Amino acid sequence: MALLLFGAIVMLIWGLAGFFEYFTGITLLIELQNAAYPGSVQFVHWLLITLTGTFFSIGYFTKWKWTPFVAVLLFSNLAVLCTIETFDFMSDQWGFTPYVMEMLSYVVHSVFLLLSPLSRSRFKHFQYV
Repeated sequence: MALLLFGAIVMLIWGLAGFFEYFTGITLLIELQNAAYPGSVQFVHWLLITLTGTFFSIGYFTKWKWTPFVAVLLFSNLAVLCTIETFDFMSDQWGFTPYVMEMLSYVVHSVFLLLSPLSRSRFKHFQYV
């Protein structure tokens, strides 16, 4: 659970930095914008990353019972966006292995959040099985 929280905080910071660069054109440490993406796709990219980091971080600290479900919803949106970015815009820059690893991470995190006793205890959501 601590790793998911750490990842969410990193996503939040990364998303905010990406939005800052997107709106101002100022690069803080490294360039975060990908020239292969149209502006609208880049905006959705930063929006989903920021929302995922925000909702999971707040949900974790408040023990909001809907945190696992919102996280899975956002993971599914990130998976769709990654598919679009990978196959429509970055066919020469991105390999199949990183894509599969990202998809697997969304599935593993989702299963953990929805089914693990640790997650059920933390967020007090109802059980599926």
